[in-house]
This record gives sequence, structure tokens and C-alpha cells, in this order.
Amino acid sequence: MFLGIDHGTTAVRVATIDYDNIKKIAIQRNTLAIMSEYEIINLLTSKLDIQIKQVKMAAITYSMGDGINSIENINKVINRGIISNKGVGVKTGAGERVFDAIKCSQIPTFVIPGIHAKSSTDSRLNIFSHSTSPEKIGIAYHSLCKGFTNFVISDISSNTVTLAVASSKLVGAIDACIFAPGIHHGPLDVLAIRDVDSHKYTANEAFTTAGVIKRTPYSNLAEILTGLEKKEQDAILALDTISLFSAMEITSLQLLLKEQNGTFGDVILAGSVAEVEYVTNKINELLDINAHILNKWSAAIGCAEIARDIYKGKNNILGINVKLD
Repeated sequence: MFLGIDHGTTAVRVATIDYDNIKKIAIQRNTLAIMSEYEIINLLTSKLDIQIKQVKMAAITYSMGDGINSIENINKVINRGIISNKGVGVKTGAGERVFDAIKCSQIPTFVIPGIHAKSSTDSRLNIFSHSTSPEKIGIAYHSLCKGFTNFVISDISSNTVTLAVASSKLVGAIDACIFAPGIHHGPLDVLAIRDVDSHKYTANEAFTTAGVIKRTPYSNLAEILTGLEKKEQDAILALDTISLFSAMEITSLQLLLKEQNGTFGDVILAGSVAEVEYVTNKINELLDINAHILNKWSAAIGCAEIARDIYKGKNNILGINVKLD
């Protein structure tokens, strides 16, 4: 069997593939942050009902993945494949614990990179230091395994990140801190820049509180959805906003696909918000499309599929080289 690990914003999601049988679990990051490596491995094997020796290969994501350009052996990467643990996002220590636990488990494991300024994607988009974190590579590969070859994915959850794949190669992405807001995270506007310069909060604190939720009385997606059921205007506005910006970001990357292939690609929506029918209907209406929907497990499953195909000898994933030595 093959193992995939998605280091997500709110939870670590793990999936195994054994022929057509897929198992999956999600563990809250706060839970993992206080566990030892030994306890983490025991928890994973117990919840998945597997033994370590059954896992032929694993693929793992960690943080921004901006320290590596290739998919690399976990024993070869420096600093867990990142430049620094200082940056954007809420830190709990769970990702570090899981990474180290898998490394110590002796499971043959590959670390998936993020897309950043030194990646081999479209050099114009690489004006930004970072385009997407590694778990989005898992989503894109899962889409490829489903038969899509030219497509744009908008992954909408705590943050919104959109990727473009042309002829089965990842050509570019727009990260959460650049354009579209998610539920919790979003880009810094003029007021946020002024407040950061005035030392009211850090830039990271500004980013992690710049999502659509900031102008509502709600604290999470579940509360927004409850408000939507009650037809509360704050909930409707939040979801309308996230739908509009996702559609705008999809349109931006469709231009890249048209330039590459002469035509627009399929549109795929992923993440927890993509499972909200109100949002998918809005995006479909705005873009006059019928988007394909992937659930929140697609990153972990995609990582397991990457592990499976590397094990079978594949040395290139979505245009990203695999360092086998």
C-alpha cells in the first residue's frame, strides 16, 4: 500500500491506497503537536488499521515546501524542505512532529515541494517568491489521475489557492497571500499594511485574519453555513465574496492555459468550501461552466498516488522532477 500525507491548515489528513481500497483519516494539528514521534506512528497505524511494513512508499507535504525544487527523498532534504519556519500561516508544531515521525519510521518517503520563485513554472508568475504549498500538488496530481490534463484548480478553504496545469504539466499558481481571500486568510490591503507598519500586529497576523470571515460575526465555516441556512446577510455576503474572487482567480489562470494550448481548460474546485453547493453554484454561474468538484481528501489521496507512481518508476510528476537518489 501507499501513504499520502497532507499538512493542511486545520488538520493533517492521511490517506492510504491499496489497489482500489482507500482509507483516510484526519487528525487535528493541536492534537498532533503534543504527541511524540512514537505516539504519532502508533496513532496513524491504529486509526488506519495498518502495519508500517505494509507501506511500500509514502509522499508527504510540509509547510511551504520552498526549500526544494524537486520531489526528494526525505533523508536528503535539509530543514524539512523549507527555507525557514518563519512566514505565513498559523504554526502549531504538528507538521514538524509528523514529518519527523515519518522520517524515523523507515518508510521510504518522498517530500513534495511547493511552487516558488526557483521553480520551473512560468517565469512571469515567479515574480512572486511563493505560488503554492505542496499539498496543492497532491490535488493537481489526483486530478491528473482522474483523467484531466488541461485544467485550473481553485482550492478554497481557510485560504484560496489556484493552479493551472497545461498538457499534464503545472505551469503556474496564485498563492493565498496574493489575491483571493479564503475563509480565514487573505492578502494584505492598504489598511493592513498601515497597521503592520504601525506595529499593531505582524504581517503574518494580518494575513491569517484577512479572510472573508473578518467582517462577519462568525468564527468558522460551520457558523457561516448555519447563517446561510437562516439567510443571514453576513453569511451570504461572505460566500458571495469568496465565490467572486475564486472565479476571478480561475479566469486569470485560464488566460495562461489559453496561451499555452490555445484553449481554456476544465475547472476543478477543491477544498472544504468547494463542498458548499451555494459556492459552487455561484462560481458556475459567474463563469458559465459546470465545474468538477473534489473533496477535502484529494490532497492526501493525490500524495498517495504520487508515492504509488514513483514506486512504479515514474521520475516526473506534473513536470516536477523526482530525485530518486
